[in-house]
Amino acid sequence: MTQAVVLGANGATGRLLVTALLQKGISVNAVVRRRDTLSITTSEQADCKVIEADITTMSNSEWHTLLDGCDVVLSCLGHHLSFKGLFGQPRSLVTDAMRSTLTAINDLAPQQKVNVILMNTTGNQHRGIAEKPPLSQRIVVGILRHILPPHADNEQAAEALRLDGGHHIEWCVVRPDSLIDDLKVSDYRLYPSPIRNVIFDAGETSRINVADFMSALASDPQLWQTWQGKMPVIYNQEKKMKGA
Repeated sequence: MTQAVVLGANGATGRLLVTALLQKGISVNAVVRRRDTLSITTSEQADCKVIEADITTMSNSEWHTLLDGCDVVLSCLGHHLSFKGLFGQPRSLVTDAMRSTLTAINDLAPQQKVNVILMNTTGNQHRGIAEKPPLSQRIVVGILRHILPPHADNEQAAEALRLDGGHHIEWCVVRPDSLIDDLKVSDYRLYPSPIRNVIFDAGETSRINVADFMSALASDPQLWQTWQGKMPVIYNQEKKMKGA
């Protein structure tokens, strides 16, 4: 059975991701700061271990213990949408966790490569290819980079994964557009790069669709080969208006 570690498992998307992974037959180690923030049904408990830990203070040995034997690491870490969450510490939560993950995996030197999947944002440009966002978007994102710590954190986390992964990992960075809540998985579309101005013409992506795609990356080898080493953008398929 595939063994997954989910960072940020108690977040709005992380909870959905844990469920999606379990439904696909993947065993999950779900990392949370408080055990009572993640509800696991009785039927799921056999394949889901909830690990209570503060990843900002974990030692190298604790990271080694967490990641030893895992096949895939999925991160849904992010910052709370509050003044403290946006401007308080830890400002580099996602980046620090990603660097700790990469260091631990490479220290462990597993025989089979570990897949690392990072949830990110369309506001982060893929610097490994010739993406050319609209000028208006580049100006606003450039400002956000300097005044909004979570945006810089997202950029740096993706760059750490892309450039510093090492020989023992393969990676994929998933970029949803404006996140919304929905009750069930709906049709969605995947693109190598954004097809919209993410500031002035943003699309929508439901969290449950992000969870479905990330869990599919973890369980479907063919899909993984399609998107590994890339930064796919995910949009909900737009619904046609009646009479159109």
